[in-house]
Amino acid sequence: MNLDHQDYELIERARRAIIPNYDGVNYMHTVGAALRTSSGGVYVGVNVYSLHGACAEQIALGNAITAGERTFSVIVAVAGEQGETILAPCGNCRQILAYYMPDAEVILPGADGPFKAKANDLLPWAYEVK
Repeated sequence: MNLDHQDYELIERARRAIIPNYDGVNYMHTVGAALRTSSGGVYVGVNVYSLHGACAEQIALGNAITAGERTFSVIVAVAGEQGETILAPCGNCRQILAYYMPDAEVILPGADGPFKAKANDLLPWAYEVK
């Protein structure tokens, strides 16, 4: 799926989350994420590094849930000092996205530029909580 103006704005919000927080010395914070909810709200996060740290996507999702949001439309993660690289979610994030927002779209890097895919499509045969 092609990106629209709102998607590029979301990428910029993710960049604005990591740029002032980027830690190029200890690499504690190297990824920023932005999540747009179905109501149009945008929530951001940066990764928190440790042995079992939390990814930026998880922090953004937690911020949205804390604010009472429950339906989500698009998420993106960026890496680098200027947030110049769009990242695909890691395996753990794919599982979380499949559980919390399976029908939402994820902005991904592509050979011809960024594109969108459904979160649920990123993890076929995802673990299902019953």
